[in-house]
Amino acid sequence: MDQAIPLCDPARTDSGFRPMKALHHFRKLIADKEDTAQVFHIIEALRDNRFAKSAEHFFASPTGKTILEKNEYLPHLLDDHDRLRKLPMGTVAHAYCDFMEKEGLTSQGLVDEFDRFQQGKPRHDDMLERYGNRLRDTHDLFHVLTGYGRDALGEQCVLAFSYSLNPSWGVLFIAWAGARELKKTVSTDAPIYAAVREGQRMGRLAKSPAHEDIEALLAMPLAEARKKLNIADPVTYQRAHAIMRGEGIDPYDLLGQQKAAA
Repeated sequence: MDQAIPLCDPARTDSGFRPMKALHHFRKLIADKEDTAQVFHIIEALRDNRFAKSAEHFFASPTGKTILEKNEYLPHLLDDHDRLRKLPMGTVAHAYCDFMEKEGLTSQGLVDEFDRFQQGKPRHDDMLERYGNRLRDTHDLFHVLTGYGRDALGEQCVLAFSYSLNPSWGVLFIAWAGARELKKTVSTDAPIYAAVREGQRMGRLAKSPAHEDIEALLAMPLAEARKKLNIADPVTYQRAHAIMRGEGIDPYDLLGQQKAAA
């Protein structure tokens, strides 16, 4: 492994586990689910040394070594929709562009949220930082490849899926605390907890999209990429959506905020 790029400063893997801080920032996230910086606060408050071990394991792999050497900045690739749209229809690239454009998102936007969180903190050009950046930059690809939307339940499910691939107490906390919040606030018979459990189970059986050559993955047909990564259909999540719609509930507006704003 390239010793010129250290794994990380040992002090950064000393988690100082702070559940009350995580709860504080979760409450802020519930108040404004678009305040993505709160996610980073929660993950930092509940970080343990498994994250560093995952980074070390990935960068020791042949793909990881190549990625470490290239040190590519993924948002430049992911936000170049003109380039991605030149790939054949049906590829991951087209599904990704469709998703991001529909949701009004950019990969750089998530970087900007992270920079807001990091303001005033020291930056480190080490493997831990590069690995964290890679997980951040591929988050929306996880949505596309799993079929989980950006609705409240879909976000909890994709986090549960992500946890099984890259263990983080913060990610698991948000997934299950978010599911509990949905159960408390939405009157529905939809299988909220079962959908999140399904996401966690799917992740245990899958390969991490973040550990792939992203440019090559984008060029693959979506069905082929999902098969390569062993990503199953999220049937419980889909059933939860069907039940909610049958109850007259919009899964993308569970708290009725759109109606209230109308």
